[in-house]
Amino acid sequence: MSKKSKPPKYKTVKEYFDIQSKETLKTLLALKKLILKVVPDAVELINYDIPAYALVKDGKRDKQIMIAGYKKFAGFYVGTGILDKFSTELKEYEVGKASVQFPNNQPLPEKLITSIIKFKIETIKD
Repeated sequence: MSKKSKPPKYKTVKEYFDIQSKETLKTLLALKKLILKVVPDAVELINYDIPAYALVKDGKRDKQIMIAGYKKFAGFYVGTGILDKFSTELKEYEVGKASVQFPNNQPLPEKLITSIIKFKIETIKD
């Protein structure tokens, strides 16, 4: 018997943003703004029930950046191997294999995030 997948919780990024706390929403909107500043034609969608931005036309998960809101931070998901290049600059943040946690009560490191997005785009073109 096949297992049915659960329907998505959110149909739009706006729906997702609407349920966030004021602090979390501020961080998510700042991340969205940075992504769209670097990639103005990125396509906004919901993937894995969180906001995602396809960096190239019809870009699947490996060609997307995803963001997610949590009580104390926003998750910034760029994919495996991307963040290794920025380990020194990210040392004050919680970093996983493919993600960074940016605290909601601190300003975002905009230049660093912009550099990460640009590097992600370079990896897609290779």
